[in-house]
Amino acid sequence: MKLDEYAREDALGLAALVARGDVSAAELAAVAARAIAAVNGEVNAVVETYPDRIETLDETTLGSGPFRGVPFLMKDVFGHEGGRRIEFGSRLCKGMVAAQDSAYCTLVKAAGVNIIGRTAAPEYSMAGTTEGALHGNTSTPWRQGFSAGGSSGGAMAAVVSGMVPLAQGTDIAGSIRIPASFCGGVGLKPSRGRISFAPMLDENGYGLAQNFVQTRTVRDAAAMLDCLAMPQPGDPFLIPRPHLPYAELARQAAPRLRIGWSTSALMGLAPDPEVAAAVKHTAQVLAAMGHHVEEADPAPLGLTALHSMMDIWFFGFNLRLAGYAQRTGLTIGPETLEPMTWKICQHARAMKPAQFLAAMATLNTVRRQLGGYFTQHDVWLGPTTANVAEPFGRFNLGRADVSMEEFAERLLRPVMQYTLPHNIMGTPAISLPLALHSNGLPIGVQLAAAPAQEHWLLQLAAALEVALPWAGRVPPLHASSQSAQREGSACPG
Repeated sequence: MKLDEYAREDALGLAALVARGDVSAAELAAVAARAIAAVNGEVNAVVETYPDRIETLDETTLGSGPFRGVPFLMKDVFGHEGGRRIEFGSRLCKGMVAAQDSAYCTLVKAAGVNIIGRTAAPEYSMAGTTEGALHGNTSTPWRQGFSAGGSSGGAMAAVVSGMVPLAQGTDIAGSIRIPASFCGGVGLKPSRGRISFAPMLDENGYGLAQNFVQTRTVRDAAAMLDCLAMPQPGDPFLIPRPHLPYAELARQAAPRLRIGWSTSALMGLAPDPEVAAAVKHTAQVLAAMGHHVEEADPAPLGLTALHSMMDIWFFGFNLRLAGYAQRTGLTIGPETLEPMTWKICQHARAMKPAQFLAAMATLNTVRRQLGGYFTQHDVWLGPTTANVAEPFGRFNLGRADVSMEEFAERLLRPVMQYTLPHNIMGTPAISLPLALHSNGLPIGVQLAAAPAQEHWLLQLAAALEVALPWAGRVPPLHASSQSAQREGSACPG
């Protein structure tokens, strides 16, 4: 199979080839390894590959789900596969091995994918860009030296550059959707509680974080949601599912929905005019489809919500690091942590329970204020990020010149202004690559729905995939391009 043939197929397309016998899972793994070798030197999305899943794959070990034989990459944060390394993008965790599979890993294997390696992530997923001392910086496939976003930047860059058709993503403040915006892919953050974090956690980030995948097509996202939205014993709560599979519902037209759109600055940063124009154009397209669409601004957030999210996110972080240090035998300090992460650790050591409880109370207030939007609208349409991808060095944890007091405003707000509200509310949200900026970089447009209504988002996304298609856009750093077909050096391992 040629690289261009492999790279133009989505995950379900490759699975169909395997099911028909046109190609074997082992052959797909070999082509994926060639794709990684060809383009990863420029993108730096993949930090490790697994020879036993590529060179000596036992196809009988693959699950029988709809993605059987499809190459897949786990994220180096909460990508727990027993016996494999998981380093959380940190020198403190270098060489650390997961003790057991997470429920996510078990379910994704049952879906049939072949996990061939893991992707880069910023240290402990605490940045909106994928840059770090352990594995270096990950570029958007659209321009080398420009951020792929974070924290699932390695995953999204690997998908959009044609290395694999789908990969794990996690999202605590936009970490699935920001990379989708910067790289030009599809990034769905499911509802709170939709996908289990068993058995390691009840809820990651006290309910702020969700686990899913990065894709190029809507149908891949819908089919994988069917595979992963499986409650596990002991989950703290369950949320309703629609009466039909997501993959089937995504093929149906959405009902007439009340859609509110806004490009207002939620935290004081106005979006790029071309980003705002893309949102407005999307609103016009949805109105032409028959939906009730109106401009309606939500209440502004300011930085209060962001600071409260940080206090929840960071509370007990020092204890978490102590556990990792005990496992690796390394010492917590500036030699093993990024400058900003070291400051966060010191901040966590000084935090008091009252500070955490106050932050929880503040987010409860913010959640209820934001939730009022969905009493008047079924869907909230807006930017994913205020700007398109930016050069390395702006939002990374290696910024020694940023104080703890400046962290939220300077490193988080610029990329998380529009994504964080849906982590606070627990509402599903999806970023779609619906436009290109005049500078040649993709623009992400975000749709969010009322709680537990992922199927509405998938239906709207499927309609927009036809009306404003992105499948024909191929970034310069891509496995199918002539420059990428230099077979490169051996895969990282």
